[in-house]
Amino acid sequence: MPQHVRPPVLGSRPSEAAPQTPQPFPRRIVFLSRRDLGNPAAGGSELLIDQLADGLTRLGHQVTLLCGGPAAYRNYRVVSAGGDLGHYLRAPRALARQVGDCDLLVEVCNGMPYLAPLWHRGPTLCLVNHVHTDLWGMRYPGPAAKLGRKLEHWALSGADGGRKNLMVAVSSSTATALRDIGVDRERIRVVHNGVDDPAPQTPRSEEPLFLAVGRLVEYKRIDLLLRLWERVRPVTGGRLVIVGDGPERARLEAMAGPGVEFAGRVSEAEKHRLLCAAWLLLHPSAVEGWGLVVTEAAARSTPSLGFDIPGLRDSIEDGVTGVLAHGESSFAAAWCTLALSRERREALGRAAGQRAQRFRWSSTVAAFRAVAAEACRPGGSP
Repeated sequence: MPQHVRPPVLGSRPSEAAPQTPQPFPRRIVFLSRRDLGNPAAGGSELLIDQLADGLTRLGHQVTLLCGGPAAYRNYRVVSAGGDLGHYLRAPRALARQVGDCDLLVEVCNGMPYLAPLWHRGPTLCLVNHVHTDLWGMRYPGPAAKLGRKLEHWALSGADGGRKNLMVAVSSSTATALRDIGVDRERIRVVHNGVDDPAPQTPRSEEPLFLAVGRLVEYKRIDLLLRLWERVRPVTGGRLVIVGDGPERARLEAMAGPGVEFAGRVSEAEKHRLLCAAWLLLHPSAVEGWGLVVTEAAARSTPSLGFDIPGLRDSIEDGVTGVLAHGESSFAAAWCTLALSRERREALGRAAGQRAQRFRWSSTVAAFRAVAAEACRPGGSP
């Protein structure tokens, strides 16, 4: 007998038995993703999956994360299918042997696809943070970049062989990018990232404090931030603190000038303190699906400065909750202007805090749950 059904009292009439609790549907959900949140290379995508999996588990769903690399114990089941790259090939067998049947398979497509609709017979749902069109050329040489780009575009727009499964985009920008590569508008649902209700605010720094948070990889462009800091620092003074780790760290530390601090990976409590203390969150990334840390900063009434790129156009309301720059010079100019104008910074921060109240993980989970149910209904896909 299922654990969530209370047995009738012995000797009672059938009419006196306790009513059965409705089964949540889809009951068994499997997320297929590259990494678990505990992976040293984890970032915003892994945090999103963790929040969805944990939230759905609390609502009564049976959730499993099938990933590559190390797997940690959580409120939901986590199964490793092998190494960081090898698990892409092992995923079908691992799903069959280590996980079993499911009502819905959610493929998290972050560049390299699993091509789940080709080998999984049940309902599938594809979750896309951002389309890697330009990123392939940033990280790989020409032929490999071209092949990766074609494979990703084909996987997203046509690999399901006419089944027309639904897709979840984390922002309107990502939805637009999917339409641009040929995905039908009717297949796309937008589910925004959220944030937790923040702990009580801690004091803002008395001295200028500028913060960058993220994985230290090429497309986050922390090297650009360090170059601009040399132009900004003589005007503003203060410190530039960089939170995060990654393969670029040694190179970035070697090029850093005075006033730069590399904090590495920090606890959630320390991240909260820094987000509260910072005068500005700086986000020079070249590619984003949403920019989760922008919303985390906004929840602490800290405005953000980024470039006018897809994703950040969604998380930063230009001139209201932060500033979107159109080039390196305008980024440096806005950095200086906001540093020197406390009134302007505080106005942007108040607006950011108000807007952040619209984005909570509970709303994200509820919206995703509705799409999951739609994906599993007969005729639910367009």
